Amino acid sequence: MGETAGPPAALLDRLTAEAGSELRFAGLPGGAFRMGAEDALAYPEDGEGPIRTAHVAPFALATTTVTVAQFAAFVADTGHRTDAEVHGTSLVFTGLLPAEVRAASRTVAATPWWQEVLGAAWFQPEGPGSSVLAHGASGAARADHPVTHVSQRDALAYAGWVGARLPTETEWEYAARGGLDQQPYPWGAEREPGGQIRMNTFPGQFPDGPTGHVGTVAADAFAANGFGLHNTTGNVWEWTVSTVSEDDPRPVVRGGSFLCHASYCRRYRTSARTAVTADSSLAHTGFRLAVTTS
Repeated sequence: MGETAGPPAALLDRLTAEAGSELRFAGLPGGAFRMGAEDALAYPEDGEGPIRTAHVAPFALATTTVTVAQFAAFVADTGHRTDAEVHGTSLVFTGLLPAEVRAASRTVAATPWWQEVLGAAWFQPEGPGSSVLAHGASGAARADHPVTHVSQRDALAYAGWVGARLPTETEWEYAARGGLDQQPYPWGAEREPGGQIRMNTFPGQFPDGPTGHVGTVAADAFAANGFGLHNTTGNVWEWTVSTVSEDDPRPVVRGGSFLCHASYCRRYRTSARTAVTADSSLAHTGFRLAVTTS
């Protein structure tokens, strides 16, 4: 497989113009909190439990995940090539692909809703012919959506560029909970209180029967939690610097994504965790930044 050609200069210029001048962070006081879960929604095999008291020093966390436009500014300044571009391929949800791309792309046997798409990358998320300037038939631009198809290495490179870092898993969960104790969602106990949708997950029957939008939404699309952080569950998985365990060096990702569904993956909860290899790039994985404070 050959490398994917980088984004056109005109695209970088247009996206960079929308990036804004500042990243927004929320200062968090830190302290002790009850981490993990043991309730009926938890996945014991993922290591969610046992519930334990964890301690976090004061730090700041970005109020949103890094957006496509913000990542474009980084690429324009540094010439960074993502792992997806270097490898020439990345994984995309089959329901987002045109019929001809689905037919030409290799299906992942264990998870047939994923296909390996040649040329899929952060600026063309569904491969050549797609663009972050448009989203499928809707034509909606994705400059303010989370950047995807980024590996942990890519996320670390961006963090270094802005003088920040990725959060630890403990910091991430503390922040995602928004100050609440042992609640599965950043806003409380109910997934859709009063019937109100609070996060971006898969609508309808997974994977072939969607009843609404499938894909990312703006990084600040839903109301912030008690700490002022948007979309800490749903939308995209978020890289951390923590590993699964002493015996498993894979990085942990947190938060769930637009592909999570109660029928097979209820990992759209504050305690949920999973892992992928550090060089993986997928259509539903992004990152947000942390900063150490005194």
